[in-house]
Amino acid sequence: MINLENVSFSYRKGRPLFDDLSLRMPAGHICGLLGKNGAGKTTLLRLMTGLNFAQSGTVTTLDENAALRKPEMLKDIYFLTEEMPVSMFTARKYAKYYAPFYENFSFEQYEEYLHLFEVPSMDDKIHRLSLGQKKKVFISFALATNTRILLMDEPTNGLDIPAKATFRRLLSMAANDERLILISTHQVRDLHSLIDSIVIVEDGQVLLNADNERITRKLCFKVREDITDEPILYCEETLRGDLLVCENIYNVESKLDIELLFNAVMHNKKRIAEIFNH
Repeated sequence: MINLENVSFSYRKGRPLFDDLSLRMPAGHICGLLGKNGAGKTTLLRLMTGLNFAQSGTVTTLDENAALRKPEMLKDIYFLTEEMPVSMFTARKYAKYYAPFYENFSFEQYEEYLHLFEVPSMDDKIHRLSLGQKKKVFISFALATNTRILLMDEPTNGLDIPAKATFRRLLSMAANDERLILISTHQVRDLHSLIDSIVIVEDGQVLLNADNERITRKLCFKVREDITDEPILYCEETLRGDLLVCENIYNVESKLDIELLFNAVMHNKKRIAEIFNH
C-alpha cells in the first residue's frame, strides 16, 4: 500500500533527515511508528501523503506517486495530524462539507463514534470545544472516512483515560485485512494491545520494520530470575526486577513489550539489525 524506495529528504542543505531510506508497508496492519523526538516521524507521514516531496527516491502510495496527490489516491487516504485544524464549523457541518471528498464516508458511523466518545452535541462550534473534545470529533471523522489508509499522528494526546479506552475499541472495530492504519506515537502504553507491527526510525534510517510475530520469534522478553545463557541485548532495572530483551535462541514464547523493544533497539542497533536481516 505504501512503498518508499531510496528516499532522501532534508529541510536544510547538508543536513539530511532521511538518507536512502526504504520502507514497505502492506495492508492488514495497525502499525506503530516509533522514534525519538526529531527522528522524522511526522515528516515521514507527510511524505506518504505527498505533503512533503523527497529530494531523491520514490514514494508510492496506493500505486500512485504520492507527490502528485491525485484524487484517486487522496480519496482513499486520511491523515489525522497532531495539530487540530481550526474550524468554525459545528461537528455536523464539518462532516457535511468535508465528507464528499471520501467516497466511503459513513455519516451513521460518524454519529455513532461521537456518541461513544460522549461528545454532547454535534451542533457546538468545534473551535469552542476543549482539546479533548476536539480530538474526539476529528478522530470520529477520520475513522468514518473508511479510507484504505489511515495515518494518525499522536492521536491519544489530549484524551482522558475513558476516551483512550473508547479510541482503542473503535480502532479495533475499524481495522481489517484491506486497510493499513499507521500510528505515530510516543504513548505506546495507550496502544500496546492494538499495534501488530512496528516501524522504528532513527538517524535517517529504518532500524526495524517487523510484525509482532516476527519480533517475538527473534527476541525474548523476560524478567531476570536467574543466570541466563541467552545473549542479552538490553537490560532495564525496575522494581519488578531486571527486564531483559534477549536473543531468542531457544524459541521461547514471550509477550512483546513495545517500550522495552524500543529501548533495546536504541541501545543495541547494530546487533538487532543483524538479527532481523539474517
